[in-house]
Amino acid sequence: MALNVSPTLNVMITAARKAGRSLIRDFGEVEQLQVSVKGPANFVSIADTKAEEIIFRELTKARPGYGFLMEERGFVEGADSTHRWLVDPLDGTTNFLHSNPLFAVSIGLEREGQLVAGVIYNPATDELFTAEKGKGAYMNDRRIRVAARKTLADALLTTGIPHRGRDGHQRFLAEMEVLMREVAGIRRTGSAALDLSYVAAGRFDGYWERNLKPWDMAAGIVIAREAGGLATDLEGTDKMLESGDIIAANIQMHKALLPFVTNKGAKR
Repeated sequence: MALNVSPTLNVMITAARKAGRSLIRDFGEVEQLQVSVKGPANFVSIADTKAEEIIFRELTKARPGYGFLMEERGFVEGADSTHRWLVDPLDGTTNFLHSNPLFAVSIGLEREGQLVAGVIYNPATDELFTAEKGKGAYMNDRRIRVAARKTLADALLTTGIPHRGRDGHQRFLAEMEVLMREVAGIRRTGSAALDLSYVAAGRFDGYWERNLKPWDMAAGIVIAREAGGLATDLEGTDKMLESGDIIAANIQMHKALLPFVTNKGAKR
């Protein structure tokens, strides 16, 4: 952990770890969980809502005026309109429900419309990714940086695949057809929060995805940027939370990858 962790980041870490302990008790017991269907291939479980309640309670107790944007509760207005938490209590729900250990708690903080802090915690691996604006990014007690690779030929990328009930299948297949010939490999973890954390830690050289929610990527954007990465939407602007589209990589890799995934269509 960074030595100069702020009180606010400590609050976020405490909330994420408490939610993680709740999730891990249910992990691997998916047959016992009561699961309801929110939409095609998009499940919400009792574990999910329990974790969100823990986070809501912890953050409200510590910072009672702050607002929220949460996956299950939606928008919760706070007395302090300058601060907002963006919370995904279980990013990677489908993985979780299949006993796959790629899932995470994600908590981001906005101050006056700017993302200033992020915490992403995978309780299955006990990996805690943290960052505050201007203070660098960390995994547990180790400073992390994006990978230094500069060319697509050397790149291991990660992305999200549009699943049943989502649009964009043909566009995704077109991108894969082109990019598979250009890169060293492409992976899909099933968690946007972990994808961004893994880019920050140098495990992936780049990441892109469409149709995300603000809580999917808020914390990860801060972590990736503080690790030296560039995170934008697919037009190269700073409107990821509005558009739902994101690309993250080091500066050179971002420049190399962006023409292949821009919304104007895959480069051929």
